Amino acid sequence: MRTPRLAGLGLASMAAVAFAMTGCTADSDGTPGASAPVTDTPSASAVAASPDATAAAALATATATLGTSSFKVTMTSGPGLKLTGLMDAPNGTGTADLTVTGPNTEVKVQTLLVGQDLYVKVPGVTKGTTWTHVDVSRLPEGANVGLRPGQIDPANTAQLLTSTTDVQQVDARSYRGTLDLTKAAGVAGVDQTLVKTWGAQAQKVPFTAGLDEQGRLSALTIQLPAVNGQQAQPLEVLYTDYGIKVEAQKPAAGETTEAPDSLYTSLGS
Repeated sequence: MRTPRLAGLGLASMAAVAFAMTGCTADSDGTPGASAPVTDTPSASAVAASPDATAAAALATATATLGTSSFKVTMTSGPGLKLTGLMDAPNGTGTADLTVTGPNTEVKVQTLLVGQDLYVKVPGVTKGTTWTHVDVSRLPEGANVGLRPGQIDPANTAQLLTSTTDVQQVDARSYRGTLDLTKAAGVAGVDQTLVKTWGAQAQKVPFTAGLDEQGRLSALTIQLPAVNGQQAQPLEVLYTDYGIKVEAQKPAAGETTEAPDSLYTSLGS
C-alpha cells in the first residue's frame, strides 16, 4: 500500500480525506470495508441487456427516502477510511465521525450539523474539546466537508445517481450501472482534481446498489478507477437504522471558535 496523501487533513477537507486512501491497492493486507449485498459480477442472465427506465425510476424512488427520514450511514474505502454518521434529513441535523488510517498514522475528524450551522473537530485546528464553526457561505464551490446544509448524506447518493443513464435491475432488490463522475464532482467526496486524474475512466464508473425489505436504499458500492496504475479500493456506503433518533445540538458559545481563513483557502485548493 502506498503512503496516503494526508495534506488536507489538518484543515478538515473531507473530500481530500475521503480519497487520500485511493492509492491503496486492492490486494492490501487490511480488512476490507463492509460489503454491499450486491455482487460485482452477477450472472449474465440476471442482468438486463439494456438500460431500463423503470429500474432507474425505482432506484431513484428508493434513494429519495434519504431526504425524508433519519438513518445511519457507514462509508468505507478499504482499511484506510471509515465514516459513520447519524442523519436526520427532515430536521436538518447530523453527526459524523471519520477515521483515516495510514502507515503509523490515524486521524479522526468529527462533524456536527444543526440547521444552517456546521461545526468540525479536527486535530491541529480545534483546541481540546472545542468545535470550530464553519461559515457555509464561505465554502468554495465544490468543497466537500461531508455534512452541510442541504447535503445531509455524506455520500450525497441522490445527486450522484443523477449522473447515470444505464441503470439495470439485477433482481428484486439489486441494481447496477455506471456513473459519469465528471457530472457529479463534489459528491461522495469526489473533487474535480481527482476526476481529472482519472481521465476518461471517470465517465464510466461501475456501481451496484441494494434495497432493504421495505424498498429503501441499503447499500451502494462504487468501483473507483485506478490511480497511477494501481487499483483503488471500492467506496462502499451502507444505509441502516431508518427512523433512528438523532441527538444533535449546537455547542455552547464557550465551546466554539470560528474557522480561520486558512481553512477556506485549503478547501478551495
